[in-house]
Amino acid sequence: MSDNSLLDQNTHFFGDVCKNFDYAAKFTKHDAGLLDQIRSCNSVYRFRFPIRRGNGFEVIDAWRVEHSHHQSPTKGGIRYSEFVNEDEVMALAALMTYKCAIVNVPFGGAKGGIRINPKSYSVQELENITRRYTVELIKKNFIGPSIDVPAPDYGTGEREMSWIADTYATMNPGQLDAMGSVTGKPIALHGIQGRREATGRGVAISIRECVGVAEDMQKLGLPTGISGKRIIVQGLGNVGFYTAKFLQEYGGVIVGICEFEGAIYNADGLDVEAVFQHRKATGSILGYAGAKQEFKNSGEGLEQPCDILVPAALENQITAENADRIQAKIIAEGANGPTTPEAEAIFYAKGGIIIPDMYANAGGVTVSYFEWLKNLSHVAFGRINRRFEENNNLNLVNMVEGITGISLTPAQRATIVKGSSELELVNSGLEDTMIRSYHEIRETYKLEKIDTLRTAAFVGAINKIAVSYQNLGVWP
Repeated sequence: MSDNSLLDQNTHFFGDVCKNFDYAAKFTKHDAGLLDQIRSCNSVYRFRFPIRRGNGFEVIDAWRVEHSHHQSPTKGGIRYSEFVNEDEVMALAALMTYKCAIVNVPFGGAKGGIRINPKSYSVQELENITRRYTVELIKKNFIGPSIDVPAPDYGTGEREMSWIADTYATMNPGQLDAMGSVTGKPIALHGIQGRREATGRGVAISIRECVGVAEDMQKLGLPTGISGKRIIVQGLGNVGFYTAKFLQEYGGVIVGICEFEGAIYNADGLDVEAVFQHRKATGSILGYAGAKQEFKNSGEGLEQPCDILVPAALENQITAENADRIQAKIIAEGANGPTTPEAEAIFYAKGGIIIPDMYANAGGVTVSYFEWLKNLSHVAFGRINRRFEENNNLNLVNMVEGITGISLTPAQRATIVKGSSELELVNSGLEDTMIRSYHEIRETYKLEKIDTLRTAAFVGAINKIAVSYQNLGVWP
């Protein structure tokens, strides 16, 4: 694709984010200059580099955007997709800034993108592309544990993060915190327990908190609690799969699953793990024996009867064209920007609630923060204090047994005495973050008489970022 055709693309994702920002800013009292600083992308790095393919070369388009430096380092994933463009990367970087503020994670927002279809390249070619991308970031000081910390996103995962970490460490010999230059790494390379499922777990917790508010459910005509709620999930990747899995564990009924090849539906419920294994074996969710309806057009799957819809794939999935046909009462945005502003207005006019992406999918960056802290401290969570906890708990059990004369079974003693593992501590921190943040957003929503949870989330984020900039001052 030529440079001119790139410029001619009709892109508006960043414009949609700014539109939401500007609307929310009306509920704040900050001056126009400060709001402009918060809204704007501070650094946009667009670059191209060649790789060898066969006997020739191919030129790769890539980006890294640092949206806000009110906190350091900046933080954001790297997306591998043939549809990546500058507007999208800017929008996702901006959303990362607001997302981190909403869940009180001390990072500025950033995002990266490489315009490739990963399926079209060999593993060796993907490694070459990833390492070259990392070197380009190093050359311009766009990566580092105290500068800018990437993470996985659409099209990338632990493997790519390992290559980035190794490249950064190689180019910075002797740097003690080199592994803190990227998160989402495998456990063997100083990753953290619970990171892989963190975003999906966070989405599930956000839904659980939303449906746990009796006042809001009464307005929707739904009973309180997740148990029995009918749920459609779009996307069976990392976020969608774990969201569906945890919602099912909470008592929700997954009635529909949508993927790019089509959608399946069963009003009595689908077995998420069985669907996942079927797709792994056949390459498609279609043909799954437990489905009562199939749709070749994936979009039709979004429009089936349900209480909760979880778009966990890509942006702009719910638009003005299909919003009226969405039958869900609640949309929980597992993906970034799946609902356009026009569609949101239509959905709220129908009496629905949207749990915004900036909050709902913040589980990933929250646990990435924990991984970054682990890398800087060079010790796993729970390693120092676990045995101390167990000894204290054992002394307490012995004392209670001595006072009451009641002896616990070995299994009961083991359950009570056991100290916290890294996974348990990570999940506890994630759950606490998601619970506190939801009710903080809802409090703003109620007190300020704001029309949507997204606007309330923006208002809270803008206020926090504004305080940071005001305290920092302007240099020189």
